[in-house]
Amino acid sequence: MKHQYIIEASTGQHIGDRKEQQDRVALLSAPRAPGYVLAVLADGMGGSKGGAMAAEQVIHTAKLLMSEFSPLTHTVESLLQTLTKEAHTVINLIGFAANNRPHTTFVALMLTPERKAIWAHAGDSRLYRLHGVNMKEHTIDHSHVELLVQKGEITREKAKTHRMANLLLNGLGGNTEPFVTIGRYEDLKPDDAFLLCSDGLWAHFGDLEFAPLIMVKTPREASEELIKKARQRAEGQGDNCSLIIIKLVSPESKTAADKKLTPTRSRSSATRMRAERMGNTTRRRKQSYK
Repeated sequence: MKHQYIIEASTGQHIGDRKEQQDRVALLSAPRAPGYVLAVLADGMGGSKGGAMAAEQVIHTAKLLMSEFSPLTHTVESLLQTLTKEAHTVINLIGFAANNRPHTTFVALMLTPERKAIWAHAGDSRLYRLHGVNMKEHTIDHSHVELLVQKGEITREKAKTHRMANLLLNGLGGNTEPFVTIGRYEDLKPDDAFLLCSDGLWAHFGDLEFAPLIMVKTPREASEELIKKARQRAEGQGDNCSLIIIKLVSPESKTAADKKLTPTRSRSSATRMRAERMGNTTRRRKQSYK
């Protein structure tokens, strides 16, 4: 029998020590494709308002595409490719009109009712795939220092503080046509989890730190804890910090957690899908799959 699971998700953001929040995050559903969930995170760059505009355009394009998406006429991969191309085009047009050169990185993840996860990224916004307390894989940055790491010229730890750590080789906006790297995982099951995050978060953590924390906490609690730790480690010099956490939880685990609720809190209020806030934004979605 196939494993049953419930999707729990949360988004979180902090402006860090910057003057403006240029990251954007979203969790989206598809009216024509029940059971499909898209998580999108964009990290904008480009001076006053430019970076925020670029990141916002990624979210806006994703919303439009999801409103039209149907697995009968589209593939997830084609949606992710179209998202990249259309957002890139509009960012350049708006930038030209405003006489600036905005850019953005992004990472997006689609979960399907067929128990598949398909993701895409451009730049250094990352996706981590986790299971239990283990980190299974993460996306590879499209950056200069990542090339140096792949060549064995520097260690991954030194890449974080390298003088060219912010030099990206790919992203949306600019004269170069962007590309996306597509990843896939099938046979989703309970205890699988995904973390999407900007470099304002992952730069302050080792790759193996995420899974144990996310495993034992709800997505909302984990979001709060990760942002808190990132702020402490940034020591007053932190970038915008954004993340999306998605966990697949077995119905048995969810039932056991519900039973721990205090008598003054009703079961219905604890289990219904709801929106909550933490920092700039924190949201939760729950959906059951069999």
